[in-house]
Amino acid sequence: MDLNKQFIKAKQPCADGFRWFMRHHQDGSNYQDLLDALVDAGRVSDACWLLSQFGPTHAVMKVDALAAEAVVFAGSLEVRGNIEVDTVVRTGGGIHVGGGMVVGQSIVSGDDIKAGGGIRSGGVLEAGGHLKAGWGIEARESMRCGGDIRSNWDLWCGGPLNVTGNVTVGQDLITQGRIECGKSLVAGGRLAARDSIRAGHGIQAGGTIECAMHLEAGWGIRAGRSIVAEGAVRAGESLSAHELIRAGVGYGVFAGLNVQMEAWECSARVCADTKPVSLMSGWWAGAPEV
Repeated sequence: MDLNKQFIKAKQPCADGFRWFMRHHQDGSNYQDLLDALVDAGRVSDACWLLSQFGPTHAVMKVDALAAEAVVFAGSLEVRGNIEVDTVVRTGGGIHVGGGMVVGQSIVSGDDIKAGGGIRSGGVLEAGGHLKAGWGIEARESMRCGGDIRSNWDLWCGGPLNVTGNVTVGQDLITQGRIECGKSLVAGGRLAARDSIRAGHGIQAGGTIECAMHLEAGWGIRAGRSIVAEGAVRAGESLSAHELIRAGVGYGVFAGLNVQMEAWECSARVCADTKPVSLMSGWWAGAPEV
């Protein structure tokens, strides 16, 4: 794809960026060559803007390893080893890494991000498709995924976590912001958020489930230890914890919100070591079976 000044101007670029283009590429430029030139000139934000305006290509970059100050590529990356980038990795297509991925500021991909090792971003982490890591996943700021997330180890996010599909984490899942999950949310260990946790389907954790606001699932919620929220606890079906279930002061515990009352005994059971003080709906069944 060749970009000339008419194409660029039609996208209403900033004045400084357009002046740079006219000084260096007034006769036009190949799309990826222009992205590379902007990155080489230290104009990474302009390169990201250009990619957001003109979108992805079918190009594929295949390398053994990738180490750079910044990478903005309109196609997909296939790296057999590791990715180590100081600031930004931004792609129009997917990112497939045989090893691990460490990026200082942000990782943004238009499609899947898959790594055989761990994925760590010093800022935001965004995948237009699935996000999968053979080890752990970490983002110092927000995390957004247009498909499923799978991490064989921990997942840690310094801000909100927003996922369209399912989340499956082998160990602990901890965020410093809210969790919004379109489908099911499963953690092998502890599940914790410093805001609300909401899942369109079910929520399950091998350890404690805890959040600083509301806890809500369209299906059931199950914890290997306790379920503790500072706001309300709401489940469309059953609630189960091997220790306690507790809502915040002044809030209630609700089970069976999406089940007819006649079916509560089998589909809206509430199990814990003691009956929740603020149980508002559901069928109290006592301690869960070991």
